[in-house]
Amino acid sequence: MKKTKMSLLLTLILALSVFAAACGTAEEPAKEEDTGTTGEETLAENQTLRINNNSEPSTLNPSLAEDTTSSAVLLQTFEGLTRIGKEGSPEEAMAENIEVSEDGLTYTFTLRDGVKWSNGDPVTANDFEYAWKWVLNSGEANYAYQLYYVKNAEAASKGEVSIDDVGVKAIDDKTLEVQLENPTPYFLELTAFYTYYPVNSKIAEANADWALDAGDDYTSNGPFKMTAWEHNDKIILEKNEHYWDADNVKLETIEIVMINDANTELTMFDNDELDWAGNPTGNLPTEALPTLKDQGALSINPIAGVYWYKFNTSEAPFNNAKIRKAFAYAIDRQAIVDNISQGGEIPALGIIPPTIFPEAEDQGYFEDADIETAKQLLEEGLAEEGFASVDDLPSITLSYNTLEAHAKIAQAIQDMWKKNLGIEVELLNQEFAVHLDAMDAGDFQIARLGWLGDFNDAMNFLEIYKEIGGNNDTRWENEEYKSLLNESNTETDPEKRKDLLKQAEEIFMDEMPAMPIYYYTNKYVKKDNLKDVVVSGLGDAQYKWAYFIEE
Repeated sequence: MKKTKMSLLLTLILALSVFAAACGTAEEPAKEEDTGTTGEETLAENQTLRINNNSEPSTLNPSLAEDTTSSAVLLQTFEGLTRIGKEGSPEEAMAENIEVSEDGLTYTFTLRDGVKWSNGDPVTANDFEYAWKWVLNSGEANYAYQLYYVKNAEAASKGEVSIDDVGVKAIDDKTLEVQLENPTPYFLELTAFYTYYPVNSKIAEANADWALDAGDDYTSNGPFKMTAWEHNDKIILEKNEHYWDADNVKLETIEIVMINDANTELTMFDNDELDWAGNPTGNLPTEALPTLKDQGALSINPIAGVYWYKFNTSEAPFNNAKIRKAFAYAIDRQAIVDNISQGGEIPALGIIPPTIFPEAEDQGYFEDADIETAKQLLEEGLAEEGFASVDDLPSITLSYNTLEAHAKIAQAIQDMWKKNLGIEVELLNQEFAVHLDAMDAGDFQIARLGWLGDFNDAMNFLEIYKEIGGNNDTRWENEEYKSLLNESNTETDPEKRKDLLKQAEEIFMDEMPAMPIYYYTNKYVKKDNLKDVVVSGLGDAQYKWAYFIEE
């Protein structure tokens, strides 16, 4: 196949032009906190960042990670072929050169000279091939579908072809060749995502439990390395002296505590025990937001994310779409964002955020708090399922992970369902890892979760529900929906592609396997002398460029 050498910059210009047209708007640039040093700034002697990460990460193996608690650490300790840079676009990271074939189907990545793991082992192209194939072949990775853009990846994951047929191959120690199923304009964003990170294949092959604790076997290739993991208490990261760009990393240490109480987190910030409080890794108490806003201390940024409740569609009564829609329509979202979350959130009447489809802010698939339609749908759904009234329904439980804001929202919605539908719903609070395990096992009826974009495209919010399994713990599947997503993958006209994705979203909202509540914002306070924490439009934070100046 004839190849043309293309700079990453040119590749990105072409990719992002397609993306912007397809999605209505490009991602807002990453917010860089007080960019750069000036001639008047002096670096502080103490370069230790103290943050909160809410709870124990479910895993610190990038091949298994699927949640923001885990990724908050992995974004600092690992690095992919590309990294999302300060301006919100992918840039060369482990790869120093990227060639793309004329048809957009073959990517050739050349690794930088001398890149190393935190223990000094060389990072090789084989480490990438090993990690990607392990994700597809292990049967353990819920995010395996993120690799389905690679040729034969989906077929291999389903056991239809050999793992050797997957289109990723280490040509030599420095060269990785990747073949795609279809041209994917955002592929260089995907290679910055943690499912695409490498792992130290030599260690992983020798010790399957390499990622369970800090120690000699826990090796990473990012700007920081993990030196301590006191489970359910604290994680310590230190600057990785073997990182290829270590000269530009100013922080020496990151201390990550696990405090699952927003009031305690804010108190620690006020007592100078934390340098940052709130999103994306922690939370602020909702009742404190108006005061912090009045003080001018609060930063609020819209992000590509949606807060939603998922239904277990495999069990009655939520096997019935009309009943699911009745529960969704009976919620007053505006009251929730005005009186509980109070962080500038937008009521969600669809699942694609307005940072991707701007019309989502003003146009939805149903009316907020449409109580009369909710009652009608409930009556019809009950009749279809053979229930004479709501009194015949099985007991219903809404589960959520531990957090004050989640509890307040759950209590408010519990009251709305009682008042508007006459249905009593019990609440179940669970620690985050337990909550995720229960959802994966199907041990829930309605469960709170959120989704922050992995890359800034509508597909990322829709593909979750393409097939049962992975992150689709609703057990919902729809062949027309799947067909539209497959068709969008080969559609090169941006407007036609957007229309296909909108049609898929319409099917989703008509079936309502998950009910959206609001579109996320990031809300946080930080120390004035902390600079260059990069908070992206996808709702994550990178500390590679962060530093403190003398006050």
